[in-house]
Amino acid sequence: MKSALLLTGLLTMQSVMAAAPPKVSNGLDPAVVQSVTLKNGMTVIVWPKHDIPNVALYNFVKVGSRNESPGITGLAHFFEHMMFNGTAKREPGEFDRIMEGQGASNNAYTSDDVTVYQDWFPKTTLSTIIELEADRLQNLAFVPKVVESERQVVYSERRLRTEDDNQGKLMEQVQATAFVAHPYGNPTIGWPSDIQSWRIEDLQQFFKMYYAPNNCTMVFVGDVQPQEVFALAREHLEPIPAQTPPLPIRTKEPEQLGERRVTVHAEAQTPLLQFAYHSLAAADPEMPALELMMRILAQGDSSRLHRALVEQDKVAIAVDNFWQEGFDPGLSWFFLTLPADGEVAKAEAAFTREIAKVAESGVTAAELAKAKSLVIADFWRGLATINGKAQQLGSYAVFHGDQSKLFDAPATYEKVTSEQIKALAAKILTVNNRTVGVLVPVMGEEGEGP
Repeated sequence: MKSALLLTGLLTMQSVMAAAPPKVSNGLDPAVVQSVTLKNGMTVIVWPKHDIPNVALYNFVKVGSRNESPGITGLAHFFEHMMFNGTAKREPGEFDRIMEGQGASNNAYTSDDVTVYQDWFPKTTLSTIIELEADRLQNLAFVPKVVESERQVVYSERRLRTEDDNQGKLMEQVQATAFVAHPYGNPTIGWPSDIQSWRIEDLQQFFKMYYAPNNCTMVFVGDVQPQEVFALAREHLEPIPAQTPPLPIRTKEPEQLGERRVTVHAEAQTPLLQFAYHSLAAADPEMPALELMMRILAQGDSSRLHRALVEQDKVAIAVDNFWQEGFDPGLSWFFLTLPADGEVAKAEAAFTREIAKVAESGVTAAELAKAKSLVIADFWRGLATINGKAQQLGSYAVFHGDQSKLFDAPATYEKVTSEQIKALAAKILTVNNRTVGVLVPVMGEEGEGP
């Protein structure tokens, strides 16, 4: 099964950059990256890297739960599954069999904003892989039996990731409460009744609109020559007809004017606390400051919240966070796992106190320097492989509108100051701007509980 990057998980597609300018000696020469826009509107980007005879291909389809409405929630994630289930020319499973026979592999993930298809393959199979991708973009089959089978697979995934997972269960409720207008309130996995009631015509309309070539950005990184890729793209991908572009998402989430709260009762060993603050879009100039602030607060055992809440006050046994980076302002999340006998009110008060300190006093020079060092390390690790290069190059092309900004990004982290982080915390990390979720453990059916 292909793995989906759902909001109910605790991962995020974070952009991780360095604090020093990129150098050609490190293989980060922006001049080697080339791109074209095909006649049908598809963007094709190529970053030649000849270290090994392999290629990473990422196809960013600009569709996620952000593009859904009541009745069709979960369709973006559903297509992540359907795209591996046969075309007018190929039987279900044949896509994988051909790729594996060529020594290739694949995967995919879905988020609030995009669905991304990934292929990794020897350079000798470049033409075959491009033809396979063109086939499923143009000729995807909608066989009722296959649709029903995948519907059940998706619902099973919902049970696993949301209904049977206490963090996921609480997150879904917090997310839906935090957004009152914007479709970011939709769960990426979809609401249960929608999963059960999608119609074939819903799928066909959704596919035609969002899986059009003019809604795709295809990134190739590895042992290829740009002109070779462009020629094959013109042969196989350019004949796919463009479609009317999807309507833009015009809804903007209104300013939150007071704290919102959600309580969920569930069988659990420990209470859970979640805090979700309305935050920034990926392309916001303040995003580097947000990332550094979030790292300082809850990334690692030496972070502020871990030291204060886990080690010092002992009101939590684990602290974590992540921040959304999408087309529109998303949420910055904090997660507290409490001891079995933990006091929710006490833990919340301690958390609120520590968060307020950032808005009142900022962060220290040492904390900021450490956070920048972590970003540098993550940057080089992320770009050490062709896979990491494809992910980051495509993310910048799609979310920032220009892949070349990847090479400018390190300097933006270097410029962040403690004063900027203090001002950002005062703007975002306020009680009135947050939604608080509490999971209260209840006794199980057999009378077992904390």
